[in-house]
Amino acid sequence: MNDEARTNIGTPAPTPPGPGSAELRDQVERTRDELGRTVEALAEKADIKAHAKEKTAAAKDQAVEKAALLTDQIREKAGHAAQLVKDKTPDPLLEKTAQAAAQVRENAAKAGQYATDRTPDPLLDKAGRAATAARANRTPLLVAGAAVVVLLLVRRSRGRRR
Repeated sequence: MNDEARTNIGTPAPTPPGPGSAELRDQVERTRDELGRTVEALAEKADIKAHAKEKTAAAKDQAVEKAALLTDQIREKAGHAAQLVKDKTPDPLLEKTAQAAAQVRENAAKAGQYATDRTPDPLLDKAGRAATAARANRTPLLVAGAAVVVLLLVRRSRGRRR
């Protein structure tokens, strides 16, 4: 086998010029194109990772849309329920409630100011730093708090069984 034969592997042997050779070349070219498209289609079908990513993205989009829809429905129903309660509550009770809420806010502000005035400055600084750290790390603190609550509930339920 010579070098020229090795480099032409997979290509048709040259056909002698004749009346059917152009048709034969066209047919070979069409077959090559069709084979290329078939290989591409098979490769696409075999790409499981890409299909999984597409399905995951579609499921995520659908979940986000459904969550948004449910959130809107809940907000609408909550607003409607609040309006019903407000409509059914007598006006004198609403006024008394508003006055009580204002008084509670005022007393809380006074108590806060009194505590601030009576607390030493170093303690206020430490409390301020602790509050800043707590705000920066809300998620771990909430998780830890939830774990403590679960632990206490489990302990409490075990105490009742005995």
